[in-house]
Amino acid sequence: MCGISGAVGLNNISELLFEGIKNLEYRGYDSCGVALMKNNRILVKKDIGGVEEFYRKHNVIQLKSKIGIAHTRWATHGKVTQENTHPFISSDGNFAVVHNGIISNYRPLRDKLKKEGFNFRSGTDTEVLAHLLEKFYKCSRNVEKAFIKTLSVIEGTFALAFISSYLPEQIFCAKRESPLMLGIGDEIKFVGSDFNAFIDHTKNAVILDDGEYAILSRDAYVVKSILSEEEVTKPITKIEWDSETSKKGGYPHYMLKEIYEQPQTISNALDLEPSGLDGVVDMFSKARNSYFLGVGTTYYVAKYAKYIFSQLSQEFFPSISSDEFQALANVDKHSLVFCASQSGETFDTLSALKHAKSKGARIAAVVNVMGSSIARLVDKVIIQGSGPEICVISTKAALSQMVILTLLAMKLALKKKVITRKTYNQHLQALRELPEIIQGVLNERSGFIHRLASKYSASRNWLYLGRGVYYPIALEAALKMKEVAYVHAEGMPGGFLKHGTLAMIDDDVFSIVFVPPPEDKVLYESTLHSIEEIRARSGFVLGIHFTPQGKNQDLYSEELILPKVPPLVAPLVQLVIGQLFAYFTAISLKRNIDKPRFLAKSVTVA
Repeated sequence: MCGISGAVGLNNISELLFEGIKNLEYRGYDSCGVALMKNNRILVKKDIGGVEEFYRKHNVIQLKSKIGIAHTRWATHGKVTQENTHPFISSDGNFAVVHNGIISNYRPLRDKLKKEGFNFRSGTDTEVLAHLLEKFYKCSRNVEKAFIKTLSVIEGTFALAFISSYLPEQIFCAKRESPLMLGIGDEIKFVGSDFNAFIDHTKNAVILDDGEYAILSRDAYVVKSILSEEEVTKPITKIEWDSETSKKGGYPHYMLKEIYEQPQTISNALDLEPSGLDGVVDMFSKARNSYFLGVGTTYYVAKYAKYIFSQLSQEFFPSISSDEFQALANVDKHSLVFCASQSGETFDTLSALKHAKSKGARIAAVVNVMGSSIARLVDKVIIQGSGPEICVISTKAALSQMVILTLLAMKLALKKKVITRKTYNQHLQALRELPEIIQGVLNERSGFIHRLASKYSASRNWLYLGRGVYYPIALEAALKMKEVAYVHAEGMPGGFLKHGTLAMIDDDVFSIVFVPPPEDKVLYESTLHSIEEIRARSGFVLGIHFTPQGKNQDLYSEELILPKVPPLVAPLVQLVIGQLFAYFTAISLKRNIDKPRFLAKSVTVA
């Protein structure tokens, strides 16, 4: 949930650290800080607020150093104050630490350290690390041994890095169930929470596994096992994207840029190596019971998968929110658990997969980040190739995952002979038309959606309704409205209205209804019936539909008419409308689009 950046090697480290934590700011942005080595003494600067504001206010860029660590925070322990901001320095000033994760036993450790005379200035769990390093160094007079001893007494999850005036040209780092990787340059070495910490300077990365630590200097690095302290040989991972794809490219916000990148990311998904998809399909066909997992947006991706697999392959696979998986699922060696994750580091999903694996289940995933923890844990992984998604709110990654899951459902249906090769090819053609369809919608409907969103931006309560496969689309579109605009929005099945929600219909409750194409006769007519129930009570309805202008016009308070599209891709097209409506509502309300309050991109803590 926080971002770690560190570098050793050149004279302009503070500038590189600025780039690193600026690129990681989507992981947390309520406060930030740096620790630099100056004349063999540690200098710490930190403050609440964003990275650019912090660097400007404290003139950090002028602080020349050859080694340093930096941190951008999303608070979990301790309020957002300067005292609770990383890095933390030991009482004697010889160690400075940054950390992502949760030290679950920090309270007894802190109490013991206080009794031993250590003074605490913050309410965080991280500060114990700095004092433990100081304590154990005094016992061993060896920085590495003090580090190993510290790691042996802490419990919980961590990715951490520290510098010490005793070894002023080295960075130490370690991880357990929280992402951390190294960037390997010729005369410079980096550590970061993900590739974005150093992507501007090297595309060579070493991904640390749980239970490993590393020591970095300008010209060398070594990775060791925490348990055995023996050196571990690690492969170099080549980063496939560049820094330009991580920049706004003329768009006012990353969210809008990433919405507009969806035609390309869908094309990327459709161009994935077929054998990789076929291997996952084979897993589905052999499993006695299968589950879809996700949390937040990817839970709605999982719900979409449940519907599309049922629709195409006539298989019912439950979808479960990752945080509830252990309470609900009963898995064994005959089970398959398939998850979706943008970052590949989502704590709840990782925990669920590890539980499933411990029971003997096969596990598979679609993720956007190669080398991520989930990608390395599962038996088979699909790397979706959507490129970096910087906005905290997921758009292009989620839509691409839905496209990939549609492909998997089609392939399973063909393998089971539920559909013919002709039908499969028709579905594939529909998916191949999708990028052009979405590009057309973005070009031709964005202005109208902007005007609609501005007109109704004062509305504080929205119901998002959909039936069948349009229900998870309604859920995801409602989540976008909550996340980016801070407006209450509730997604629900269309048939749910008459079982209580109709009592809410009044002048202050607005409804958005995702209407299927008329070709889907049963869903179409039942959705119109839901609209009629709202209109009969004088409720407002914004209808997003594919029917010709003028038909059923009296049903809608407002309507957004889309061009005729193949029924298979209709819900995916409507999701883009939901993304844009949330974005433009947030613009009207002057929200912080790319960094909404209280949210972080990569949720790596419980």
